[in-house]
Amino acid sequence: MIPIELLTPDAFVPFGTALGFASRHTPDTAFFSTASDFWHEHGFVSGEAQTEILWVVYRNPELAITRLEAHTVTEQALIPLTGPIVHIVARSGPDGAPDPRTVKAFTIEPGQGIVMAKECWHATRVFSGDVTCAMLTRAATTRDLVAHLHADTPLAESHYADIDISIENTAER
Repeated sequence: MIPIELLTPDAFVPFGTALGFASRHTPDTAFFSTASDFWHEHGFVSGEAQTEILWVVYRNPELAITRLEAHTVTEQALIPLTGPIVHIVARSGPDGAPDPRTVKAFTIEPGQGIVMAKECWHATRVFSGDVTCAMLTRAATTRDLVAHLHADTPLAESHYADIDISIENTAER
């Protein structure tokens, strides 16, 4: 059983960057006033000129994780908007497959987010219902996945790996 951890920048660093933690502000990339605040959070690397924003709705509450996916040429950002998600991640082993010793599961709350590094293995679950997320990704990666899911074309920018793990009972949240 993989325990679900709270998202922290230090805990997520082997897999990418945690978003929504205000401790990294620098004066040359931030502005704060009584009317509004803004700051640089992360320089996103998609590997192409067209980065896209997707709406993604997750609704799978299953505790068993039987497949992970990874993207070969782009980071991918995930930001829950309407509720918390559980995001399962793993690093690759020497053979390129997910290393079971590195699997972690994080609760990501609205107002937080993550940026997965290239080749970060991942899957997403919810505690209940539908949860809408914003995702930043490479447009070509989306086209590649859609073609594969619709017509079973070979994947060029992503890959899947079978795995047999379970996360803790999310119903106790």
